[in-house]
Parts: sequence; C-alpha cells; structure tokens
Amino acid sequence: MMIREIFLVCLLGACTCHQLHIANRCSHTVWVGILGNSIPDGGGYMLSAGSSRTTNVPNHWSGRVWGRTGCYGNKCETGDCGGGKIQCNGAGGAPPATLAEITFDAGGLRDYYDVSLVDGYNLQMSMSPRDGYRSGSGHYYCSRAGCNTDLNKNCPNELAVYGTGGVVACMSACLAFNLDKYCCRDSYNTPQKCPPFSYSQTFKDACPEAYSYAYDDQASTFTCVGNSVGSTSYDIIFCG
Repeated sequence: MMIREIFLVCLLGACTCHQLHIANRCSHTVWVGILGNSIPDGGGYMLSAGSSRTTNVPNHWSGRVWGRTGCYGNKCETGDCGGGKIQCNGAGGAPPATLAEITFDAGGLRDYYDVSLVDGYNLQMSMSPRDGYRSGSGHYYCSRAGCNTDLNKNCPNELAVYGTGGVVACMSACLAFNLDKYCCRDSYNTPQKCPPFSYSQTFKDACPEAYSYAYDDQASTFTCVGNSVGSTSYDIIFCG
C-alpha cells in the first residue's frame, strides 16, 4: 500500500496506518511475538527461514516485537508466551529475549524506537525506518538500532540459558541475580546511582546500538519524524 493510500485509510477511520515489515534471515524458523496497546495479527505468527510478513498497526501504537525459538509441543525454548502458541493473544514473552520496541506518533509525528537487551538476549535483531519519514541528521535520527553480535556464543556462564544444541539465550544480570544494583531499583533508582556495570558493559560492547541496561537511554533510543500522520514504516529483521 502506498503512503498516500495509507493516509486516506486513516482519514476514513479504518486506520491501520503504520507498517512493520518483519523478516527472518536466520537459518531456522522464528515464531514472532507482538504485544502492544492493541494486538495485531493475534499477537504472533510463524516465519520460516528466509520469509517475511507485514504487520499493520494503528496511529499512536506502542508495543514490542520479539522472536521465539525452539517452539515444539507446548513450549518455546526462548521467548515463550505460554503453551507454545503461534499467536500470543496479548501475552508477553518470557525473558531472556531480544526486543524491538516502538512508540508511534509520540507528541505529534515523532516515533521513538529501540532494540533492547534489558531483559536479556536470544536472537540477533535490528530495526530501522523504511519510508515515510523526514530527512534529518544525527547518529540517533532514523538510523539502525539493533544487535548484530551473537551474544549466545560469548555469554558469561552465570548468565547462560541452555537448550537444544547448547546456549540458546543470555540473561541480563538483573534477571539472573535479582539484585537492586543490576536492576536499578530502590536505592539504585537513578542514572547516577546505577551507572553502567560490568555485565551491562559486556552487552554494550557487543551491541553498541542496543539498550544494555535500564538507564542506557542516551545511547540507545532512536527517533524518526514522519512526513504525515501514519506515513512511517519500519523493517524489523531477525539475524540481520
């Protein structure tokens, strides 16, 4: 659908205005999970290796996309949303899982997006604008967010999650140890009191364009301004 057609659909009130073009470039199947202030496509679907699918979301949509792996029987090895379901239907994914997060039309035509490892990592993942945005400059303006490094290969032993074939995910320090100093809570609940630490720095060194821990906002949040209401669309790519 062309941008002008999307805009007309919005004016008519049947708005599925923004688009997420989700592609699987991994060598294995990925089961997509989607969660937000509305639930498009039943909250998920299966993408075989090399396949892609477009998900439409309304104006002001805010949510996340993640990949589930090893989904057989009634459970996924990573990112499971309960019962091994193809459609998550409003259920979130079990951490650790790499997340692509976006808020459309925040304060006008501005989108905010990031790829987060705050809850840990399971898959390489990237997110970048495709079209419908205004030109601009700056490292965090309409640029690619993501993690291109396979953290599972270098995950510290104490953070590693094992499954079929070895390490299938890498926990965050907060998830692994549940300590305030890693979770940035209670007496550590400000950026000053919760600066980067050794585990978060390991994630940041491997994936500089991804959120490494709770207060990594300044070096992880990307933004893009649309040409008009509902014009922007994004690519979300697993293993790419």
